[in-house]
Amino acid sequence: MSKKYVILLVLLVLVLNLEAQCAMCRAVLESEEGQSTAEGVNDGIVYLMAIPYILVFGLGFIIYKKFNKTTKQD
Repeated sequence: MSKKYVILLVLLVLVLNLEAQCAMCRAVLESEEGQSTAEGVNDGIVYLMAIPYILVFGLGFIIYKKFNKTTKQD
């Protein structure tokens, strides 16, 4: 396994527990008794943040495969 893949794997494992809130959202949601709404907002923010990265990665992978396509020799 190359060094790039090991680094990528370590980075993916280290980012499992994410919390993403802006200061205003945090102030409003901390005043609530039950934290279920805050958890829902965190999950929504992480979901919305991940989609562009997944799309760019997918596009990059398609471009990589297209330029590095090997020709079959019969």
